[in-house]
Amino acid sequence: MAASDTTTKVYDVVVVGAGLSGLQAAHSIRAAGFSVCVLEATDRVGGKTLSVRSSEKGINDLGAAWINDTNQSEIYKLHQQYALDGEIQYTHGNNIFQSPGLLPKVIGILREESASIDLHDPASSPAAKKVDNLTFKDFCVRRAESEHAVLIADAISAALLGVDSHEVSALYALYYFKSGCGIDNLLSDEENGAQYLRTRQGTQTISQKMAAELDPETLFLGKPVTSIDQSRPDGICLVQTVDTLTFHCRRVIVSVPTTLYQNISFSPPLPQTKSTLSHHTVMGYYSKMIFVFKEPWWRNAGFTGIFNSPVGPVSFTRDTSIPKDDQWSITCFVVGGCGRTWSKLSKTDRQTQVWEQFCRCFGEFVEKIPDPANVLEMEWSKQPFFLGAPCPVMTPGIMTTVGTELAVPFGRVHFVGTETSLVWRGYMEGAIRSGQRGGAEVVEALNGDLGIEV
Repeated sequence: MAASDTTTKVYDVVVVGAGLSGLQAAHSIRAAGFSVCVLEATDRVGGKTLSVRSSEKGINDLGAAWINDTNQSEIYKLHQQYALDGEIQYTHGNNIFQSPGLLPKVIGILREESASIDLHDPASSPAAKKVDNLTFKDFCVRRAESEHAVLIADAISAALLGVDSHEVSALYALYYFKSGCGIDNLLSDEENGAQYLRTRQGTQTISQKMAAELDPETLFLGKPVTSIDQSRPDGICLVQTVDTLTFHCRRVIVSVPTTLYQNISFSPPLPQTKSTLSHHTVMGYYSKMIFVFKEPWWRNAGFTGIFNSPVGPVSFTRDTSIPKDDQWSITCFVVGGCGRTWSKLSKTDRQTQVWEQFCRCFGEFVEKIPDPANVLEMEWSKQPFFLGAPCPVMTPGIMTTVGTELAVPFGRVHFVGTETSLVWRGYMEGAIRSGQRGGAEVVEALNGDLGIEV
């Protein structure tokens, strides 16, 4: 579409962001018969899904990688719709597991405490405000009655949220566990678990397929949005990009993390609740370094490819191989505060530190570890339109004051994103569900604008 066309055409909806939530919202709106265009700041679709070739035939995911075929029904429907191949997470063999002895006790406490959380109204329980004002660290230490519980708290919050336990509200952490069907489920690689299935073709393929089904003239890449103006008396919203293109529409859907709302000028300004959310949510530090090998030496030696470590830089690893493609790899996760410190090193020093730790852990049990054939690295915190992963988390005191405002519209501007989902927040399933919710919300509003009863 020529630039001049954007000054005259009025879309029913402009979607800001071409990740899973934005693309799903666009599909829902389009299916209802309304016009929609999608503006994406980067040069690709997919958001925090990013799939790259790692071997001659194999693909690896530098971002979100796992789904399951049971309690993640919406993302799995898309997986089936696009005829993608699921790879069951490899769990045969021995893990290298280093953890303090309090792990079962702390997991039991978190299992019990998160079960009572009301996902629709987390502030409803009598103790909610007290728990919300505690950090996850302090909550675990107090409930386990041991200072050593901080090691477990840090390991869990870093692995799942990318933050250390002193950075996140205890109520938010418990809510997150409940949203993902429980702490045991979130940590599981088995059936029903959060790490059960990977996608042979890469998870970004889902977004690419979704984008391909849209009118190509309605998808604009490399167009960071700088302002959203809904102050005009005629009810038309103006969405402007960094290169001064202006798009006219009746409704806007914002599908960017709350932490990035500050990069967009809203007119009138965002209400105080949204501003507070933007300033008091934190994006986790989450990086991957993937070692690709010519053969699965760890499987041959009787290991799963998993090690968990309380010392950095690597917190945990997973086998991310695709045997059908002769693609053999182990992904190292560098997360939380330890990851932020590691991130300050040069690329060479970062790789050296990870490789040395990798060799120490596996070298205790495997005589010869071959050099990798390829090494991939992704630091989400250094990507300007993401600034971290998997999603923004709330600091103490926020959830019981403005936490329920995440998905509340502001005039003709609506908000989606995995952090707004009640179910599987922070995951691809949550992103799809939020897009469905936001799309339905906007369709209802547009029908209301037209005086159509649904």
